[in-house]
Amino acid sequence: MEIGLGLPNTVAGTEGSVLLDWATEGERAGFSTLASLDRLVYDNYECLTTLAAAAAVTERVRLTTAIMIGPVRADTAVMAKQAATVDRLSGGRLVLGLAVGARPDDFTANGTEHAGRGKRMNAQLDEMRSIWAGERRGFAGGIGPAPSRDGGPELILGGHSPGAIARAARVGDGWISGSGGPGMFRSGAAAVRKAWEAAGRTDKPRLVALSYFALGDSAEELADSYINHYYGFAPPYAQLVLNNTAKGDEAVRNTITAFEEAGCDELILAPCSADLEQLKLLTALVTQR
Repeated sequence: MEIGLGLPNTVAGTEGSVLLDWATEGERAGFSTLASLDRLVYDNYECLTTLAAAAAVTERVRLTTAIMIGPVRADTAVMAKQAATVDRLSGGRLVLGLAVGARPDDFTANGTEHAGRGKRMNAQLDEMRSIWAGERRGFAGGIGPAPSRDGGPELILGGHSPGAIARAARVGDGWISGSGGPGMFRSGAAAVRKAWEAAGRTDKPRLVALSYFALGDSAEELADSYINHYYGFAPPYAQLVLNNTAKGDEAVRNTITAFEEAGCDELILAPCSADLEQLKLLTALVTQR
């Protein structure tokens, strides 16, 4: 199982220079990917822009949106162009993780509808594929740049509903589980494999998961503060995420083992603090595996 690193782009108050430090140190440490989370109504950096900045200071590591909220972006053509731009600027390193999103305020803030977002994302995916294939859209031709690979960037789709699972099997290269722990991942991955087979696909889905971590003497406090602030819109879910956040060295090791045994291909460990000491402590743990 590969171990990826979440960038602290959703940790409120993080300086831009600190994000770049996480990117350069994360690649140097050998993590498989640098991942960004997404939200509109929050003190966070936009996910694709964050990865564009990370691309400029790295050379080899994957760059993953884990996940980007598709339907909150009303202009699909612009979204497709932005994704292809990051993909090309990074030399084909972009992995586009997409899901429908859950927070109503992210949608009302820019006038998009929260209801029907699953159907809208299905349409978005079809339109992006057409754009990335070079479909003519005007006098000058298609909407460029062309992505680095035929068909567009690698697509990792999230969500646990039947519709989300079917969507991943229809057009995705893989599936990503949210931050609800190894049990949530295991059940979702089983559903994805079944849907993949039902869709007649002969390839295997790449199965990815995200899990939060906090290390050091203040691990409990860091996790509690960040998770309850970030997921405060839904207290029961915040508690679920907090219960499955790896707090301390042993918990991180156990989390890695649990996801590996559950059949996860890549586990993205996302920080509860932007302090670079968190990355140093995590690197020490991961390199001991």
